[in-house]
Amino acid sequence: QVQLVESGGGSVQAGGSLRLSCAYSGMSDSRRCMGWFRQAPGSEREAVAIISSSGSTRYADSVKGRFTISSDNAKNTVFLQMNSLKPEDTAMYSCAAYERYKFCSFLAPSYNYWGQGTQVTVSS
Repeated sequence: QVQLVESGGGSVQAGGSLRLSCAYSGMSDSRRCMGWFRQAPGSEREAVAIISSSGSTRYADSVKGRFTISSDNAKNTVFLQMNSLKPEDTAMYSCAAYERYKFCSFLAPSYNYWGQGTQVTVSS
C-alpha cells in the first residue's frame, strides 16, 4: 500500500525559504513518478515540480530557478526546496505519485496516490 506523508509547510515572509518533505512507502524506486502540486483558494490545482526514478525533473515556469525537487532513495523521501518565495506561492502543497518507468506526466490526473497536503503561506 502506497503512503505519502508531507511535512515542512508553514508561514514565511516574501524572499524566504522553506523545504517540504514527502516520505513515501510502498513504491518501487525504479518505477515511480513523484511530484509536488499546489492549489490556492479559488484556483485549480497546478503542477509545481516532478521527478522520475532516473532523476529527471520538470518545473512549472513560475518556479524555475527558485524551487528544486530532489529525492533521497535511502530515506524514501522527496524534497521540494523553495527559495525566494513570493506571496503568489501561497497554497496547499501536496505530494503525489504513480508508478511508471519513464516519461512522467505533468498532469495531476495521472497521479493516483496523494498525500494529505501541507500549507505554505508567504506574506508580503
